[in-house]
Amino acid sequence: MRIGRVIVRAIRNQHNNTSAIPSEEDACQWRQCSKHLKLLNKALLAPDGSLVDQNVCSFNDAEDTKALLKLVPIWITSLEYAIIFAQTSTFFTKQGATLDIKNVSGFKVPAATLQTFIQIAIVIFIPVYDSIIVPISRRLTGKTYGITMLQRIGSGMVFSIISMVTAALVEMKRLATAKDHRLIDLPKVTIPMSIWWLAPQYILCGVADVLTIVELQEFCYDQVPKELRSLGISIYLSIFGIGSFISTFLISTINKTTSEDGQESWFSNNLNRAHLDYFYWLLAGLSALGFTVYLYFARSYIYNRESAI
Repeated sequence: MRIGRVIVRAIRNQHNNTSAIPSEEDACQWRQCSKHLKLLNKALLAPDGSLVDQNVCSFNDAEDTKALLKLVPIWITSLEYAIIFAQTSTFFTKQGATLDIKNVSGFKVPAATLQTFIQIAIVIFIPVYDSIIVPISRRLTGKTYGITMLQRIGSGMVFSIISMVTAALVEMKRLATAKDHRLIDLPKVTIPMSIWWLAPQYILCGVADVLTIVELQEFCYDQVPKELRSLGISIYLSIFGIGSFISTFLISTINKTTSEDGQESWFSNNLNRAHLDYFYWLLAGLSALGFTVYLYFARSYIYNRESAI
């Protein structure tokens, strides 16, 4: 209610002139407003240009609204990461189901169990990050946290892009192996290529999760007022929910487009004739573009807390 009231009042008062506030006391209070998102400052004005009753729309209400809206650019640019995150339990597993699942001892490794590499990478990388990377970055930057939350989120995005590039290269290798052994039209026959080829892309996703998922949660919690922290966490969770929907939309659209005129879809049930590699390259490209936009907003982001600077 408070946030909505600020936005509605700001829109209604957008044509009010603030250059000549009637009262000197009001003018002094007006100068205390933060400079970013100045449009929302007009939520404090009455039609005559004076400050409205603080019980209607207070300075705190306006500042809380600004803090919440500042999360929007970071939220939008994090969706690309969420789209990549959705692939680890879908197409990665589908790739693995076509490969040789026997290890040296003859033990069969189900394709879905490779997801444990994500958790293993997280367990290994967290202490490495805390005991090695943070102290080194702390010495280089002179900051308590070493690098900022936004820098950590961005680093995770880079690892996710690398994981997509790795997945695309491995898929190209898988398709080439299927072609060399004349298995293109035999989708149920195991391709003579070890399932461990998929391990690097899972490990890279695990490292990306440590940096991006953890920091997104901390960021959305830390950068909103105390009264809105539950909403901040819901914003964090919505990144992955909306990202999954966007992933589904992309897959449906690409599947429909690439299967026209009797052609094989990128997501054909026969993976030997499909082109998951094209999809991975597309995600890597979109993520690189999203990361560029993220850098722009991250550099211009105004923090609420000194610990995040």
